[in-house]
Amino acid sequence: MNILTVDNITKAYGVRKIFDNASFYLQEGEKAGIIGINGTGKTTLLKIIAGIESPDTGSVIMANNLTVRYLPQTPVFNDSDTVLQAVVRDNKTEENQWTIESDAKSMMTKLGIDDFDELCGHLSGGQKKRLALVSVLLAKPDILLLDEPTNHLDNEMSTWLEEQLKSYRGSIIMITHDRYFLDSVATRIIEVDKGSIYSYEENYSGYLNLKTLREDIADAQERKRQSILRVELEWVKRGARARSTKQKARLERYEELKNTAAPVKDESVELGSMASRLGKTTIELHGISKSFDGRTIIKDFSYSFLKNDRIGIIGPNGAGKSTLLKMIMGEYTPDSGNTEIGPTVRIGYFAQEIKLGEDMDPNQRVIDYIRDVAEYVETEDGKITAARLLERFLFKGEDQYGLIGKLSGGERRRLYLCKVLMSAPNVLILDEPTNDLDITTLTVLEDYLDHFNGIVITVSHDRYFLDRVVRRIFAINSDGTLRQSEGGYTDYEIRIAFESGELGNTSINQSAKSSNGNTQASENSVSNWKQKPREKKLKFSYNEQREYETIEDDIAKLEEKLQDVENDIVKYSRDFAKLNDLTTEKEILEEQLLEKMERWEYLEDLAAAIQAQKNN
Repeated sequence: MNILTVDNITKAYGVRKIFDNASFYLQEGEKAGIIGINGTGKTTLLKIIAGIESPDTGSVIMANNLTVRYLPQTPVFNDSDTVLQAVVRDNKTEENQWTIESDAKSMMTKLGIDDFDELCGHLSGGQKKRLALVSVLLAKPDILLLDEPTNHLDNEMSTWLEEQLKSYRGSIIMITHDRYFLDSVATRIIEVDKGSIYSYEENYSGYLNLKTLREDIADAQERKRQSILRVELEWVKRGARARSTKQKARLERYEELKNTAAPVKDESVELGSMASRLGKTTIELHGISKSFDGRTIIKDFSYSFLKNDRIGIIGPNGAGKSTLLKMIMGEYTPDSGNTEIGPTVRIGYFAQEIKLGEDMDPNQRVIDYIRDVAEYVETEDGKITAARLLERFLFKGEDQYGLIGKLSGGERRRLYLCKVLMSAPNVLILDEPTNDLDITTLTVLEDYLDHFNGIVITVSHDRYFLDRVVRRIFAINSDGTLRQSEGGYTDYEIRIAFESGELGNTSINQSAKSSNGNTQASENSVSNWKQKPREKKLKFSYNEQREYETIEDDIAKLEEKLQDVENDIVKYSRDFAKLNDLTTEKEILEEQLLEKMERWEYLEDLAAAIQAQKNN
């Protein structure tokens, strides 16, 4: 059942058009994620749906008697209310009056708020955001509108919220840049792009595939238009006389083809490393400890950072992650131990919060904000000017001369990141860099960090970002000790679960798939030979041996079929019935190829283990 329709809305602020006859709909029970580059109107769209703002033209149509609750980016509470009063007052009904307080306390505890008599005026911005999240969840409306719900949540809180929203019976429209969260929760992706809205009935991974298909179709149509236009242009150049009706129609078609706008390509931010040279001595921590108000935050921690280290720091809110960063930078002095910073170290610090009026002058022009750092910087590809760097960070020519105060919160974060990189640091310290950065900018930052010639140290709750960027996790425990774990966040999670016994003894590659796709309950499963190497002599079964000899050829054939289908998708870009069949066939082939690759990996690991057993 269709419960919400956004119908041909147009919205502009001055000469800047945010939406241009944009539309989408929402079905009952759907959970939609809104994505798009910062400044394209994601928050504006939520406010229009919530009735806080109105479109210039068009309308928002809802089913009768729907209740809607909105979680803003920056919630406001009555400073004299206790946190319990704040969340209960607007949510108490005759039906829940006996349970509302216990439900509120349970949710607040999950989100790290355990002093229920604390005044709202004493809360930080992050605590107010979590309190507002509790308030909207308690209301249980038909439609939840959430603007960046995972900001200010640690990993454990994000996982809890993820499960809450997955099981939520109503409909949800949320803005978030957490890609794992979108993959897990969203059943529809709404992309805001260049004044239009594109709706995909998929999670984030499915959206990526469908967007690529949409862009491929648009490119194929543009190539065909250009081809026809060249033919028509030659006809016009030959001096055709526009006298007959047929000739006039052909001229009109030529003019229509010529004036049709080509698809607008997404701009990319491609950056070579701008790091300055890093000497032999980097940053060394020697037995550092730090306490506040009798509570140990960091206890006797030592580490010497290596060149090109990629470190992710995790832990509950208030555990001391930002404190550790500030000790690394030398802003905090340890109570014991010492920090040694090498003479060539140049730190670039991306802070968790930036305040307009304090960290940024709202009346300063965008380009002057960057030029305050440098007019240009040397990169591995040569010099790059402030203006060119801004272009690569999606600030076009006219935008560079706009005032900072006119930018959205996400655009200011992007500008701030640009300033940090313009200083050519060789140690990048990033405190919650994913807060308020759009997915496009995050992808660019991740690609940049791949080639960054220096050390990266980041505090982040974004599991995707940690998996994508870091190669070692520092997890801060409640007693102030730090646990080191190799790999990204998922590797850390698996290791913790395995050590606690949650995964069991056969979780690693527990169900190796056979070539026909069925689960193989084999004595030679990877988990068995990895964990019990002495109990059974390893060997290939007859079928496994034959499969091992032919599987690479099978993979090559599947890749060839997939390439043929992708070529046909371009060929039949205007035949949507055929295109639908080809898309389905592509998905099936991709799934088969993935299964074959997983099976090949299992057989390769088993072959290596057999060989190692023979050598011993």
